[in-house]
Amino acid sequence: MTGTVNDGVSALITILRESASPDPAREARLLLAHAMGVAPDRITLLAQDSLPAATLIAARKLAARRAAGAPISHIIGRRAFYGRDFHVDARVLDPRPETECLIAEALRTPFATFLDLGTGSGAIAITLAAERPEATGVATDLSDQALDVARQNANALGVAARLHLVKSDWFAAVTGRFDLIVSNPPYIAADEMASLQPQVRLFEPRMALTDDGDGLTAYRIIAAAAPGHLHSDGQLIVEIGPTQGASVAKMMRDSGFMRVQVVPDLDHRDRVVVGRMPGAAALT
Repeated sequence: MTGTVNDGVSALITILRESASPDPAREARLLLAHAMGVAPDRITLLAQDSLPAATLIAARKLAARRAAGAPISHIIGRRAFYGRDFHVDARVLDPRPETECLIAEALRTPFATFLDLGTGSGAIAITLAAERPEATGVATDLSDQALDVARQNANALGVAARLHLVKSDWFAAVTGRFDLIVSNPPYIAADEMASLQPQVRLFEPRMALTDDGDGLTAYRIIAAAAPGHLHSDGQLIVEIGPTQGASVAKMMRDSGFMRVQVVPDLDHRDRVVVGRMPGAAALT
């Protein structure tokens, strides 16, 4: 044996304080809980329990990975999103809290069918399916590896029977029309990549981050093609970078969308653009 659980937390905090960890105490508890195989909220209750030496060694290795820049979600293999835990790793973009703004906008209006373009971990599509048990959806990605992660999450969260996963370059392999189309596409411009935090730039898939252009390539494709895949009065909702609202809103209007609006996140930064196809009266 080697000290207590509380001693283990202190040892990990020391390692993490020498890194770029934004919250060494919280991350130390997460990493030690993962090494112990217990829920993070158990760490305080177990604080005075003895900690096996092998467990502390394993936890130190996890902390060293974090100190080297690896996202903590990749280390523990999961990320909370809209009240559910999703498996994530280096094959997919780490779901961000800001993306929950897109979910909130989507859930304001009824929908029976939806399409998620560039699904990655499946966080958006699976959340929509879980929140609307009567809905069915299609989720696409160009990466086979990302689709494997999305499939794992869909099975784990009980929505696989209502979510069809398709390998597709945006709309290339998509058929039919939907009530709702959503996407969180790569929107970082090539010349902005160097300014990203190392844990993002070095550990997440480049194709999920940037178009290697001006950051607007995907929006041009989506705005132009979405009308052909939406029912009348259907909605298109996309996540954006905080400086892209006006440009993406114009693309939607130019493609015939009505009631286009830019929605801010909780930090008051532009985060989502919403547009509705003309047609029948809005679903209420």
